[in-house]
Amino acid sequence: MTRRSAPAPPYRDRTHAGRVLADHLDEFRNRGVVVLALPRGGVPVAEPVARRLHAPLDVYLVRKLGVPTQPELAAGALSSDGVVITNDDVIRASGMTADDLERVITTERAELDRREAAYRGTRPPVDVHDKTVIVVDDGIATGATARAAIRALRRSGAARVVLAVPVAPAAEIARMSRESDIVCPVISRHFTGVGGAYDDFSQVSDEQVRAALAAPGLHGSESP
Repeated sequence: MTRRSAPAPPYRDRTHAGRVLADHLDEFRNRGVVVLALPRGGVPVAEPVARRLHAPLDVYLVRKLGVPTQPELAAGALSSDGVVITNDDVIRASGMTADDLERVITTERAELDRREAAYRGTRPPVDVHDKTVIVVDDGIATGATARAAIRALRRSGAARVVLAVPVAPAAEIARMSRESDIVCPVISRHFTGVGGAYDDFSQVSDEQVRAALAAPGLHGSESP
């Protein structure tokens, strides 16, 4: 019996995914939008998006709140603005207590503070008040991180929030559509993880994030 080879992933790497995503966001080009990447994986996706749209690029810091016994399992998320989103089904199923959650929040808040200093230094965040904000990540799994970002940005005065990701499960897209507008070129009904959409899903370093934010014409002002 002849075995069929598995289909190739739709994206070579995050930069390629960003270029594809930018094609789907052309309506926002030269419209005064702000592009915010969820670090670290969202940054190399967001850079070509910001360049295509002639928009400023910044990071928006949100940390997953992992279950202590299964850190990759998201019990929720925390934004640098202090917004906490919880995944109550995961918390109940894992037996995570309120004290467990508070300890994780304390740990992740310290990491948010560290990353703020590492990525942005003394520069203030890009102003989102009354702006259309495009939030970019390298994909969605549980959606907790994106929900935290969307809700925090609305509280910060963003006029409109658009979530733009290269890949996501169909069920999560349906849920997230109640939170914001969504642009997603690859919607999977048989989702096995964000990394499965990429040939190269290497970890993104802090140095890569800093380099993207320091790129000419991207941080804090529109590209020429």
